[in-house]
Amino acid sequence: MTTTDPLALDAQVCFSLYSGERAVGAAYRELLAPLGLTYPQYLVMLALWEDDDQPVSALGRRLGLDSGTLSPLLKRLESAGRLTRSRSDDDERVVRVQLTGSGAALRADAVTIPTELASRMRLTAAEATELHRLLGKICGRDA
Repeated sequence: MTTTDPLALDAQVCFSLYSGERAVGAAYRELLAPLGLTYPQYLVMLALWEDDDQPVSALGRRLGLDSGTLSPLLKRLESAGRLTRSRSDDDERVVRVQLTGSGAALRADAVTIPTELASRMRLTAAEATELHRLLGKICGRDA
Protein backbone atom coordinates (compact mmCIF):
# COMPACT_ATOMS: atom_id res chain seq x y z
CA MET A 1 0.00 0.00 0.00
CA THR A 2 1.43 3.34 -1.05
CA THR A 3 0.21 6.40 0.76
CA THR A 4 1.20 10.03 1.12
CA ASP A 5 -0.31 10.24 4.61
CA PRO A 6 2.64 10.54 7.01
CA LEU A 7 0.50 9.08 9.80
CA ALA A 8 -0.72 6.02 7.92
CA LEU A 9 -0.02 2.94 10.04
CA ASP A 10 1.61 1.03 7.20
CA ALA A 11 3.96 3.98 6.56
CA GLN A 12 5.43 3.82 10.07
CA VAL A 13 8.91 2.35 10.54
CA CYS A 14 7.99 1.64 14.17
CA PHE A 15 5.05 -0.51 13.10
CA SER A 16 7.21 -2.49 10.69
CA LEU A 17 9.80 -3.04 13.45
CA TYR A 18 7.07 -4.08 15.90
CA SER A 19 5.47 -6.47 13.41
CA GLY A 20 8.87 -7.86 12.44
CA GLU A 21 9.84 -8.41 16.08
CA ARG A 22 6.64 -10.37 16.66
CA ALA A 23 7.22 -12.53 13.58
CA VAL A 24 10.85 -13.21 14.49
CA GLY A 25 9.88 -13.91 18.11
CA ALA A 26 7.29 -16.47 17.02
CA ALA A 27 9.82 -18.18 14.76
CA TYR A 28 12.38 -18.31 17.58
CA ARG A 29 9.82 -19.78 20.01
CA GLU A 30 9.19 -22.62 17.58
CA LEU A 31 12.89 -23.20 16.88
CA LEU A 32 13.96 -23.02 20.53
CA ALA A 33 11.20 -25.19 22.02
CA PRO A 34 13.00 -28.47 21.21
CA LEU A 35 16.06 -27.12 23.06
CA GLY A 36 14.01 -26.18 26.10
CA LEU A 37 15.06 -22.54 25.82
CA THR A 38 13.21 -19.26 25.75
CA TYR A 39 14.57 -16.48 23.56
CA PRO A 40 16.17 -14.57 26.48
CA GLN A 41 17.75 -17.83 27.69
CA TYR A 42 19.05 -18.42 24.16
CA LEU A 43 20.72 -15.00 24.24
CA VAL A 44 22.46 -15.93 27.50
CA MET A 45 23.62 -19.21 25.99
CA LEU A 46 24.88 -17.44 22.84
CA ALA A 47 26.95 -15.07 24.98
CA LEU A 48 28.37 -17.96 27.00
CA TRP A 49 29.11 -20.09 23.92
CA GLU A 50 31.07 -17.10 22.66
CA ASP A 51 32.83 -16.35 25.95
CA ASP A 52 32.39 -18.89 28.75
CA ASP A 53 33.23 -18.28 32.42
CA GLN A 54 32.48 -14.61 32.76
CA PRO A 55 31.23 -12.38 35.57
CA VAL A 56 27.47 -11.84 35.77
CA SER A 57 28.09 -8.10 35.45
CA ALA A 58 29.93 -8.55 32.13
CA LEU A 59 27.20 -10.85 30.84
CA GLY A 60 24.57 -8.27 31.78
CA ARG A 61 26.45 -5.52 29.96
CA ARG A 62 26.89 -7.70 26.87
CA LEU A 63 23.17 -8.50 26.74
CA GLY A 64 21.94 -5.09 27.88
CA LEU A 65 20.11 -6.66 30.84
CA ASP A 66 19.99 -5.46 34.43
CA SER A 67 20.53 -7.87 37.31
CA GLY A 68 16.80 -8.00 38.08
CA THR A 69 16.16 -9.45 34.63
CA LEU A 70 19.34 -11.50 34.27
CA SER A 71 19.33 -13.23 37.68
CA PRO A 72 16.06 -15.15 37.14
CA LEU A 73 17.25 -16.22 33.67
CA LEU A 74 20.48 -17.55 35.12
CA LYS A 75 18.63 -19.27 37.95
CA ARG A 76 16.36 -21.12 35.49
CA LEU A 77 19.28 -22.11 33.28
CA GLU A 78 21.17 -23.33 36.34
CA SER A 79 18.14 -25.37 37.47
CA ALA A 80 18.02 -26.90 33.99
CA GLY A 81 21.67 -27.92 34.32
CA ARG A 82 22.91 -25.60 31.53
CA LEU A 83 25.22 -23.44 33.63
CA THR A 84 26.63 -22.89 37.09
CA ARG A 85 27.17 -19.73 39.09
CA SER A 86 29.98 -19.45 41.59
CA ARG A 87 31.81 -16.83 43.59
CA SER A 88 35.15 -15.75 42.18
CA ASP A 89 38.21 -17.01 44.06
CA ASP A 90 39.81 -13.58 43.63
CA ASP A 91 36.85 -11.48 44.80
CA GLU A 92 33.88 -13.12 46.52
CA ARG A 93 31.65 -10.18 45.53
CA VAL A 94 31.97 -11.29 41.90
CA VAL A 95 29.70 -14.09 40.68
CA ARG A 96 30.96 -15.93 37.62
CA VAL A 97 28.86 -17.92 35.16
CA GLN A 98 30.18 -21.09 33.53
CA LEU A 99 28.59 -23.51 31.09
CA THR A 100 28.10 -27.07 32.24
CA GLY A 101 28.91 -29.95 29.91
CA SER A 102 25.22 -30.10 29.04
CA GLY A 103 25.13 -26.38 28.31
CA ALA A 104 28.21 -26.53 26.12
CA ALA A 105 26.86 -29.58 24.27
CA LEU A 106 23.59 -27.76 23.55
CA ARG A 107 25.51 -25.55 21.13
CA ALA A 108 25.67 -28.41 18.62
CA ASP A 109 21.86 -28.62 18.66
CA ALA A 110 21.52 -24.84 18.24
CA VAL A 111 24.00 -24.38 15.41
CA THR A 112 21.31 -24.63 12.70
CA ILE A 113 18.98 -22.04 14.28
CA PRO A 114 20.40 -18.97 12.47
CA THR A 115 20.11 -20.70 9.09
CA GLU A 116 16.62 -21.96 9.82
CA LEU A 117 15.54 -18.50 10.98
CA ALA A 118 16.96 -16.86 7.84
CA SER A 119 15.04 -19.34 5.72
CA ARG A 120 11.80 -18.55 7.54
CA MET A 121 12.37 -14.81 7.10
CA ARG A 122 12.65 -15.34 3.32
CA LEU A 123 15.61 -12.95 3.03
CA THR A 124 18.61 -13.40 0.80
CA ALA A 125 22.01 -13.38 2.49
CA ALA A 126 22.58 -9.86 1.20
CA GLU A 127 19.20 -8.67 2.52
CA ALA A 128 19.86 -10.25 5.93
CA THR A 129 23.28 -8.56 6.07
CA GLU A 130 21.76 -5.20 5.18
CA LEU A 131 18.96 -5.62 7.72
CA HIS A 132 21.53 -6.48 10.40
CA ARG A 133 23.56 -3.39 9.46
CA LEU A 134 20.53 -1.10 9.55
CA LEU A 135 19.30 -2.45 12.88
CA GLY A 136 22.81 -2.01 14.30
CA LYS A 137 22.69 1.60 13.13
CA ILE A 138 19.31 2.12 14.81
CA CYS A 139 20.69 0.61 18.03
CA GLY A 140 23.83 2.76 17.91
CA ARG A 141 26.18 -0.09 17.02
CA ASP A 142 27.19 1.21 13.60
CA ALA A 143 30.89 1.65 12.96
